[in-house]
Amino acid sequence: MAISDDFHVYDTTLRDGAQREGISYSVNDKLAVARLLDEFGVGFIEGGWPGALPKDTEFFERARTELTLVNAQLVAFGATRKAGVDVRQDAQVRALLDASTPAITLVAKSDVRHVAEALRTTPEENLAMVRDTVAYLVGEGRQVFIDCEHFFDGYVNDSDYGVKLLVTAFEAGASVGVLCDTNGGMLPSRIGAIVADVLARSGVRLGIHCQDDTGCAIANTIAAIEAGASHAQCTANGYGERTGNADLFAVVGNLEMKMGMSVLPDGKLREMVRVSHALADIANLPPDTHQPFVGVSAFAHKAGLHASALKVNADLYNHMDPVLVGNDMRVLVTEMAGRASIELKGRELGIDVSGDAAVLGRVVDRVKALESSGWTFEAADASFELLLRDEIAGERRRHFVVESWRTIVEQLPDGQVLSEATVKVRANGERIISTGEGNGPVNALDNALRAGLTSAFPELIDLELVDYKVRILDGGSGTDAVTRVLIGTTNGVDEWTTVGVHENVIAASWLALEDAVAFGLLKAGRATADDASS
Repeated sequence: MAISDDFHVYDTTLRDGAQREGISYSVNDKLAVARLLDEFGVGFIEGGWPGALPKDTEFFERARTELTLVNAQLVAFGATRKAGVDVRQDAQVRALLDASTPAITLVAKSDVRHVAEALRTTPEENLAMVRDTVAYLVGEGRQVFIDCEHFFDGYVNDSDYGVKLLVTAFEAGASVGVLCDTNGGMLPSRIGAIVADVLARSGVRLGIHCQDDTGCAIANTIAAIEAGASHAQCTANGYGERTGNADLFAVVGNLEMKMGMSVLPDGKLREMVRVSHALADIANLPPDTHQPFVGVSAFAHKAGLHASALKVNADLYNHMDPVLVGNDMRVLVTEMAGRASIELKGRELGIDVSGDAAVLGRVVDRVKALESSGWTFEAADASFELLLRDEIAGERRRHFVVESWRTIVEQLPDGQVLSEATVKVRANGERIISTGEGNGPVNALDNALRAGLTSAFPELIDLELVDYKVRILDGGSGTDAVTRVLIGTTNGVDEWTTVGVHENVIAASWLALEDAVAFGLLKAGRATADDASS
């Protein structure tokens, strides 16, 4: 195991994270998540609550033979013995042992109000429940962490009881007492002050677990660590109940990059973006594009002023080198773009226009004119690259020239709706007329265009439309409004996005579709034919 005991990175995605609305992990999903978290290098992976949830019980059973962890230890989560029950006879405690994990996390009430109203027992019996369960599990060879539920709210009500519970747990053999902001209502300054006070009064090792109800879970976690906590419980991408938990990647990124703490094994920090996005896929949620450190927009720059500075020194507008967490800097081409933005974007696309002031000026003017008409190139790098290459060539160059297109939509008596399209193009010196059918006019146009060009360009067989977005730019104009269409296309290896804008939604779709096919041929290494550029 590559686990350091100096600081614990503890992940609870498989339990607390799974409580997010919209997430439902299968057992296979849970095994895949655990493998990814281990690859990232966390120290502890909380797998769930065996005995309470059948799916979690099955996970721990399968983990024994199907999960080989290199960097992490698996942790089972559960409660202390019930009031008035012998710990050796408590079925839930037995289930924790049966999970066969080297470490166990026990949740315990640390707010006297919860002890009385939720557990319906006395403060003294609650302490005995903690003492008996910790001592029993430690005696069975397990490392035990104690999650002090509602600790901060309880501290505000009674600053002594939670400390008594911590001391009781440690005297029984617990390794870490985790202070939980269960309701997520604390702010960083309060968290820091309470952690420092509790650490001084208890003298035990403390951890931190923060919910994000005030939007402060990450900041609260960092504040607790600065105050002396050395065990941080987080979830991947901040998944969790209500507004979520402290985001594992933001917490680790800040500890490593801002506080100089080595909390992951060497080389694992660069896996951050890959692991974050893979975990989002398993959760069936889109990655948060604006998530700190790992979002695709985390190091994206739009303003021309930023680009001018970035051209001189990328550090001037980046808080760190994005490569260190597996990310990359991006320059967005918009109406805010200046020559520096275009130059940097060209460099990002592998096209050097730094020495051609005339081209830079033309591209800037054209982008600003198009964006004033509703075009956008922020998410349509493929359309921008075609535009840039046209300006460098001084003319529009394509592998094919479109003469005309048309589409017909027909509803049959049985209610079935059919779409048919005809496209007339010139390619390789030939005039081609082709037709296609589809489940809609855009699908029919796509099929017709590629059917006509496939004989000249067989690589078009591999192209597939994977995304289609329509936005009405002026809702006040109703059906007369300008429409923007974004089309996502793949060749099975790469994926790109193109844009089209027109008063007619089909025409806007055609413009984006035409660019998508043209860029696909460019990606395939096809040079534009001379007769197609006239």
